Amino acid sequence: MALSLILFDCDGVLVDSEIISAKVDASLLKELGYEISANEIAERFAGLTQDRILELLTAEAGIRFPEDYAERQRVELDRRLAAEITPIAGVHEMLDRLDLPRAICSNSSSERLKIVLEPTKLWDRFRPYVYASREVGTKRPKPAPDVYLYGCRQFETAPRETIVLEDSVHGVAAAVAAGCRVVGFTGGQHSYDGHGHALAEAGAETVIRRLSEFPGVVEAFSNWEAA
Repeated sequence: MALSLILFDCDGVLVDSEIISAKVDASLLKELGYEISANEIAERFAGLTQDRILELLTAEAGIRFPEDYAERQRVELDRRLAAEITPIAGVHEMLDRLDLPRAICSNSSSERLKIVLEPTKLWDRFRPYVYASREVGTKRPKPAPDVYLYGCRQFETAPRETIVLEDSVHGVAAAVAAGCRVVGFTGGQHSYDGHGHALAEAGAETVIRRLSEFPGVVEAFSNWEAA
């Protein structure tokens, strides 16, 4: 089945932001007496909203977060992202090779998306088709499929004619649940041993490590029937 649309996750796919977020979280959690490495945070929580991460840590570890914790985390992460964000290697060259309509479907806020996309010169390559899951449609974040379904609707494209590039288990699960074709990506600094296997287990039909591989996968998927 020919493809008609490409939907990208943003963090860890277009920009190398997941590792920065994980380092911020690890540092702030250490201040609360909870030791966890940035790599473990990336492995377990990449792709989830900060609210969901706090819910999980509260349930699992009984951490009592101060009332200002979420705001402190937001301010510090925005500061670090503005100072340190870099594009994933080869992202612009990849986009130059793709002819299909494209959009971003992310769990980040539109404000944060602008923080990471503008300095990496990606904002103008996608706007106005940049969708923050908690600000569009049903406002349910991944792993719910809603933001991917919303993206498909904006282009009047069936999910099975849509290919998604995702780096997190939760994001892959969202795209699979939406009925899209899904490619996993393990080229960000936050990648971990077993990352590709985890994405495949979540439903990615194939996994790539370099963005330069993606245009060829898009072409191949247009000629492959879904497994």
